[in-house]
Amino acid sequence: MVKLRLKRCGRKQRAVYRIVAIDGRSRREGRDLRKVGFYDPINNQTHLNVPAILYFLAKGAQPTGTVHDISQKAGVFTEVSLNQTKFY
Repeated sequence: MVKLRLKRCGRKQRAVYRIVAIDGRSRREGRDLRKVGFYDPINNQTHLNVPAILYFLAKGAQPTGTVHDISQKAGVFTEVSLNQTKFY
């Protein structure tokens, strides 16, 4: 199963994270399928590739709790609900 999770980067005491699509069985620093975002908790910066996140969610990827919260604050899930709404 593919998961959207955080991958730690940066140096000691100065962690930054990449949001990646990765196989659920691999370790945290394992080989990722695709980088879909960036999160810096110290400076509170977030950069998300929303089309890539929506693509992986449509294919059945499961976000971890933290990635879900970050995506929800950025409004990714409102775009999912708007894309699924059909106007007749």
